[in-house]
Amino acid sequence: MPNTSPFKILYKILTWTSLAGLIFILALVLMKAPPPDIPNDPKAAARVEEKFAAADQAKASGQPAQVQLDRTELNSYVQQSLELAGQAPPAAPQATTPASPNSNAAPSNNPLAGIGGEQPTLEQVQSSVKDVKVDMDGDLVKAYVIFDFHGKDLSLELDGHLRAENGYLKFDPVAGKLGDMPLPQSALNEAVEKMMASPQNREKLRLPDDISDLQIQNGQAVVTYK
Repeated sequence: MPNTSPFKILYKILTWTSLAGLIFILALVLMKAPPPDIPNDPKAAARVEEKFAAADQAKASGQPAQVQLDRTELNSYVQQSLELAGQAPPAAPQATTPASPNSNAAPSNNPLAGIGGEQPTLEQVQSSVKDVKVDMDGDLVKAYVIFDFHGKDLSLELDGHLRAENGYLKFDPVAGKLGDMPLPQSALNEAVEKMMASPQNREKLRLPDDISDLQIQNGQAVVTYK
């Protein structure tokens, strides 16, 4: 009977263990997490419009104004504000231009593609998003996103704090999952920081001049006007 080297046995064990771990991680990523259960109310959109109209009237009369949205109202507002993938009208055809000699990669459609590489713009992220649901718990906002990654629908969950800072919207992540795989805090911080700091995205995160703050309080989105 041939004498098998202990190093060969160890190598085989590590190889199969690594392969099993990779398959497990891949399965977690591809497994879509269930969306949050957000109550549906067809009158929510009308209530949102009424609340903003009332805030405008209060501002016009010199009174302090604040708008509070529950999760049903906030999701109605988000769905109306976003053009999700597959819902936007097709763009008019444009003339193609030769690719730059230094350009060898297409725009990424992965919301976390900016980790360790070129940061995608908000338009690129939005173009790959197929569904968004937002929940709120205490002072946390909990975003649930379905996005297209090379033809495969993946789910991304992000929990964090919303706040205003020097006239810009800021998001501080505290937890996240890609599929069923938890994301390291360092990766979350890096991805969000790069996206919010990039010049092409920063101005899109500027709050309107008449808004002084936006945050989550007691499970509601609170918009405070100047």
